[in-house]
Amino acid sequence: MSFWDRLTGGSKPKPATDNLDYLSEALALERQGDYDAALTSYRLALRQKPNNHKVLQNMAIAYSKLGQLDEAIRCYRRALAIEPKLSGAHYGLGFLLLRRGDVSDAAFHLEAFLMDPPRSPEAERWVKHAQKTLNEMKGSEPQPSNQKLKTSEYPGILE
Repeated sequence: MSFWDRLTGGSKPKPATDNLDYLSEALALERQGDYDAALTSYRLALRQKPNNHKVLQNMAIAYSKLGQLDEAIRCYRRALAIEPKLSGAHYGLGFLLLRRGDVSDAAFHLEAFLMDPPRSPEAERWVKHAQKTLNEMKGSEPQPSNQKLKTSEYPGILE
């Protein structure tokens, strides 16, 4: 809007937040390797939609890349509280918990990921990695296909 339009009461400018797509901005910043700036954009995206599980999952990834594992775990857990079957969050959380030494919770999340993994050629490598890790955690014992997860220990995660 030009100075003249503002002076004469011409068309009103739209608020800046109406035109910004913070999620796209954050993803672009991540591709550039600027994870701190990406996190700022993710936070702004959460202000617009506080329960956006995709934003929370992406924040967890950015925190992981910055080595802020506790924050990453918190974001994954929050994303799963909103969308309990979010396979990517189960995968990421499982490996972060394993890295922290929380083997039983890590196994739970890897099993949850494997119960409903993404279906794509690219995802196959993540599925194999999760299965291999889970087998190593359990001493390479084959898992019975009818084994159920104990959902009572993790309310709200699985239905």
